[in-house]
Amino acid sequence: MNAPVYTLQNVAKDYAGRRVLEIPSLEIERGEVFGLVGPSGAGKSTLLRLLNFLEPPSEGTIHYRQVPFSADQEPPLQMRRKVTTVFQRPMLLNRSVRANIAFGLRLRGQRDERKDIERVLERVGLFEFADEGARTLSGGEAQRVALARAMVIDPDVLLLDEPTANLDPYNVGLIEEIITELNREQSVTVVLVTHNVFQARRLAHRAALMLEGSLIEVSGVDQFFNQARDPRTAAFVEGRMVY
Repeated sequence: MNAPVYTLQNVAKDYAGRRVLEIPSLEIERGEVFGLVGPSGAGKSTLLRLLNFLEPPSEGTIHYRQVPFSADQEPPLQMRRKVTTVFQRPMLLNRSVRANIAFGLRLRGQRDERKDIERVLERVGLFEFADEGARTLSGGEAQRVALARAMVIDPDVLLLDEPTANLDPYNVGLIEEIITELNREQSVTVVLVTHNVFQARRLAHRAALMLEGSLIEVSGVDQFFNQARDPRTAAFVEGRMVY
């Protein structure tokens, strides 16, 4: 059996003396879609920032592909470059769609091969917009540019922070289809943070509920949504939890 892509041991994160995240243990399997749900302020985005090495944990260790990451130690840069994040609000340069996608390659010291850029543009349905200004696009199109910028580097891990929030059904469906194909065809490990429990149910292999910085339940998606062990999980997925 393959080693997990992430293993968290006694991980905590503090801001200004306040503990916002505390996870005694967690494993994220290589090649899975891991759905993380919970109300705003639960710590989901904080966890994503740790998984992308944007911030170190205040305590504990995160092993990424068995290499430790802690307050005192970071994985090698080349390894870290195989993890990328798509945020809810894409940060796009005031340049063409093509230039925005090439920028992700250049940041990682990779050649911006035209054929690679055109391949992902075709996949996200934006080939005809390649030379348009990225900031002139609709919200859904802009999010697809951000996804293409992530795809072009061929990541091992794709972290998604509310990638379809406030988008129209067409763009939601297209982005979900792309995520599923990346996972199925290229074995990309996906960590999906979403408020949309239906989206987590559609896409994830396993799901987790986070409340007040703690993981309440982690289980296979069928059990999570149909036979939750914790009553708070059942209340959340059934819409009975007020938050």
